[in-house]
Amino acid sequence: MKKLALIGCGGIGAYHLEHFLQFHDIELAGFCDLILERAENFVKQAGSGKAYTDFMTMYDEIAPDMVFICIPPTCHGRIEFETIRRGIPFFVEKPLALDMDLAKELVRQVEEKGLIAASGFQCRYDNINDAAAEFVEKNRILHVAASRVGGIPDAPWWNVKSTSGGQLVEQTIHQMDMLRYLLKTEPDTVYSVASRGYITQEENPGYFTDDLSTTLITFKNGITCTMMTGCYSLDGASWDSKMTFGSRSARMDYYLCTKTTMYGIDEQDKAAQVAGTIAGDGTQRKNDNEVGITVESQVDFGLVCDRTFVDAVLTGDPSKIRSPYADAYKSVAFTMACNESMKTGLPVKVVY
Repeated sequence: MKKLALIGCGGIGAYHLEHFLQFHDIELAGFCDLILERAENFVKQAGSGKAYTDFMTMYDEIAPDMVFICIPPTCHGRIEFETIRRGIPFFVEKPLALDMDLAKELVRQVEEKGLIAASGFQCRYDNINDAAAEFVEKNRILHVAASRVGGIPDAPWWNVKSTSGGQLVEQTIHQMDMLRYLLKTEPDTVYSVASRGYITQEENPGYFTDDLSTTLITFKNGITCTMMTGCYSLDGASWDSKMTFGSRSARMDYYLCTKTTMYGIDEQDKAAQVAGTIAGDGTQRKNDNEVGITVESQVDFGLVCDRTFVDAVLTGDPSKIRSPYADAYKSVAFTMACNESMKTGLPVKVVY
């Protein structure tokens, strides 16, 4: 039976462990964390394996067949290089790194080694993406209006942009990744501006990152996009986080990992004259009587993602992995280009 090891026994590690406990064709052999008690807690939950504080010792003792790496953004590098050197297939949580030279070198070594490696863009495995992809294929998209708004995660390193990358890189990268995945094109340029001052030190001591950022994206096929993201929200009523894909006669509202609703593809949604407009001025707005076609998320996409990687290692066939390591690198480069634009105040070319 193949042996699985996990490095990083925090919140995202617990997310993956919940999935591993449903797999009965692998051995949960080792758990590593700088805080031994956390690793020991995972051993108790798994009912197997050994706890470690040093991943090298864990590698030496249990010789894992696959590794899940769930560590903060600034901790990448040494673990991956050693994992690659030993030829161990690995799954790493996003973002791959905050240093793009480091990320590029990791990609190079993974490909040189021919190693099975993937990243945690679980949203790609949601069933709503089949309908969304079909809509994009059948309706020429002109523009996407996208947003993600939420609160501040309970992780001290997240509060500082230099250690988290900021919300766009650490969280909203999921939306940025799905733009690439659904539009089947790559970003060309980004222009990003950031805002601060809404969240105070009194409210959240040690907070040093952007409260909100807005990015204008141009894609290589001519599609434009605006992406607004903020961590200022105190209540779900503050914003409706979604991505609206617009064509000339239809649109799609895409709620990440929740549902997608398409308008204008049913005859009931079509109207020669849209109510509430002034005749002759060319203005259009949604039809109050429109009936969208909704497809809701019905799968545990995170479970599917993890199972797909495990199966790839067991069979030696990585073809069903939807976010291989080299492709995940592109989504990281996309968001890091936005950070560079915020820093310089200038448009930035996205270069892979």
